[in-house]
Amino acid sequence: MSDHRLSKNEEVSKEYILKLAADNHVRFIHLWFTDVLGFLKSFSINIDELEGALESGMGFDGSSIQGYARIDESDMIAMPDITTFRILPEKPGEVTVAQMFCDIFEPDGTPYKGDPRGVLKRNLKRATDLGYTFYVGPELEYFYFKSSNGRPEVLDQGGYFDQTPLDLASDLRKETVLALERMGIAVEYSHHEVAPSQHEIDLRYTDALTMADHAMTYRLIVKEIAMKHGVYATFMPKPLMGQNGSGMHTHQSLFKGDKNIFFDPNDKYHLSREGKAYIAGILKHAPEFTSIICQWVNSYKRLVPGYEAPVYISWAMRNRSTLVRVPMYKPGKEKATRVELRCPDPACNPYLAFSVMLAAGLEGIEKGYEIPEPIEEDIFEMSAEERKRRGIKSLPGDLYEAICLTEKSELVRKTLGDHIFEKFIENKKIEWEQYRTWVTNYEIERYLPIL
Repeated sequence: MSDHRLSKNEEVSKEYILKLAADNHVRFIHLWFTDVLGFLKSFSINIDELEGALESGMGFDGSSIQGYARIDESDMIAMPDITTFRILPEKPGEVTVAQMFCDIFEPDGTPYKGDPRGVLKRNLKRATDLGYTFYVGPELEYFYFKSSNGRPEVLDQGGYFDQTPLDLASDLRKETVLALERMGIAVEYSHHEVAPSQHEIDLRYTDALTMADHAMTYRLIVKEIAMKHGVYATFMPKPLMGQNGSGMHTHQSLFKGDKNIFFDPNDKYHLSREGKAYIAGILKHAPEFTSIICQWVNSYKRLVPGYEAPVYISWAMRNRSTLVRVPMYKPGKEKATRVELRCPDPACNPYLAFSVMLAAGLEGIEKGYEIPEPIEEDIFEMSAEERKRRGIKSLPGDLYEAICLTEKSELVRKTLGDHIFEKFIENKKIEWEQYRTWVTNYEIERYLPIL
């Protein structure tokens, strides 16, 4: 298989894609998109259908897709984005398969309001209209377990940056990185994380739409390579009690051309007025959009003090207990000035997550929000009285509280659009009600013997 990489500056045409598919003997093409919750959806077309798909898209029934249309308005068109053409890693004895991400349209050609990728594109246009390009670099953590059944069984007892002997997971990580790079997805780091059997592969920063596509591909490739080796990979935020959960720290920056607008060489924090206002927007609106970036009941088992998961609404340069961190400036690295939001988890829908982060930051810039002073002390060690005295508030403590805040948020509604906003809230309320009435092992083990 040839090593295919479409660069951002490469002139991509339908004819080029057709030739590329033919030269690589592609037999099938998976057309990918996501539902509102961020689950990857796919259907395949034969190579003979590719030219027609590139011209007119492919029709499908959207009535069974979570958060999509009702049955009486279910006809949808999946239009492949030719810049996302990638050849998937081949499995022994299998034919060559490619994939493309799709934008979803109504039959009359209007963008479908329930398409998360379309939501991100709409929010990125708002940034573009202001002259900005939005770059992100997420750090997606995950676990390897022996299977997905029963209590999780770890593969190793390693810790942060450990190189464990005879560690199967090291080979899994290496194979995953090589597969991603063959698909043109650049990887910056990969290493063992803090918890047993926990790992991280960091994708090199790029524009937000490309990165959301890459994040979806990354999650699938991690799982498929684990499955090939008879183990299970999960992006569940908190699978192990008493251990760190998995996060998706997201580094963000805004550029005008080649200029990083967050950088100011004359500021004591090396942050521009726009950079500070962007952080202020994130801090102000974080409680409202927490349900989007931490969207599962289990997400809030991770968001507790003591496990490196920031829950306190504050910012700093060095302090990793704050919600937002601005990595220390290094001379000559002006373009690396960025804002790191540390609370998202890797089980979110990246299209919606990047959308609400950007919208909150832009709100701060456009309305001139003032940033508070940074807090470099360990907030986890502060008493509740001291946090109250210093005005340090917390993120919502569970999914229900988070959903209640989101439901009142004009910013999130405007960012997602009425359709996805209402479908998301409806789905999360159902999830909370199911969880609220579920009798757990904790209750059986704690209460049954004594009550």
